[in-house]
Amino acid sequence: MASDRASYRIAAIPGDGIGVEVIGAGIEVLEALARRDGGFALDFEHFDWGSALYRRTGRMMPEDGLARLAGFDALYFGAVGAPDVPDHVTLWGLRLAICQSFDQYANVRPTRILPGIESPLRGVGPDRLDWVIVRENSEGEYAGQGGRSHRGLPGEVATEVAIFTRAGVERIMRYAFALAKARPRRKLTVVTKSNAQRHGMVMWDEIAAEVAADYPDVDWDKELVDAMTMRMTLKPETLDTIVATNLHADILSDLAAALAGSLGIAPTANLNPERRFPSMFEPIHGSAFDITGKGIANPVGTFWTACLMLDHLGEPAAASRLMRAIERVTADRTCHTPDLGGKATTRMVTDAVLAAIEGDNE
Repeated sequence: MASDRASYRIAAIPGDGIGVEVIGAGIEVLEALARRDGGFALDFEHFDWGSALYRRTGRMMPEDGLARLAGFDALYFGAVGAPDVPDHVTLWGLRLAICQSFDQYANVRPTRILPGIESPLRGVGPDRLDWVIVRENSEGEYAGQGGRSHRGLPGEVATEVAIFTRAGVERIMRYAFALAKARPRRKLTVVTKSNAQRHGMVMWDEIAAEVAADYPDVDWDKELVDAMTMRMTLKPETLDTIVATNLHADILSDLAAALAGSLGIAPTANLNPERRFPSMFEPIHGSAFDITGKGIANPVGTFWTACLMLDHLGEPAAASRLMRAIERVTADRTCHTPDLGGKATTRMVTDAVLAAIEGDNE
């Protein structure tokens, strides 16, 4: 008899630094989760792309890399970046090459204070800080437009051009409004800087207002990006769903992760919502070469990222089971890694999550 169990092909791209360690832990947890659930299977294929490949070949991924990834159901990505390779080479050679080529235009970053973790904000708990940041992921300030001329001369010029298209802005606004509508508070904050950037950001504001007319049940407001940093810090309870440009959301989401306790717990989904291409899922934290090989990297961000991937694949029950396991483990402070002020190792946290998955009966 043929099995009706769903099977998903996942491309595992650990990349650089602690990416190798946390993706290994994530795969271990995901495979245990699939066994526990019994209704689906995960088929991982590993790709050793990144800075080590660049040192050998001059490329962060093979020339046919995108074609090789196109047939997967999802991509599980670790980190990119190395001390001896320029950051623009590593980023544009791998992560951005995938995001842009696969039109992963919605970068979604949930942030909340997990059980057992203390925010650096005095008196702020999970009831006051529970956000989702939607980052426009295809254009804006990271479109790659610009150039340099008269290199090395006193009059050398470098330009970085932020690109805003009506199509790009409208689709991320619609995604953000729809997401806000699906959350209990139905609230959206649009981050802008239209007081100083009078072309692209003014259009950003105008399109936000146009799209808002189609979502009358979403309560929305607008905030300048500099004021947003104060609001996130002083009035976190006034925020819920947040949408911002590529650059603004990149910065604000790191602040959000820090306010929730650590960059090590923060997840990311790089989504192609129309599913014409595979989406990519990664923790926020980066390659962290200062702790690489020490066995103390926090895998929680990678596990939470796996929850986003499971939801995207259509396995919400498994995603919920994994999230419950994560919360049970973070509630135990003996399972906190050094970034959370504890002494736990990657192995200890992984083992605790595996045990929580096995013992979950909800």
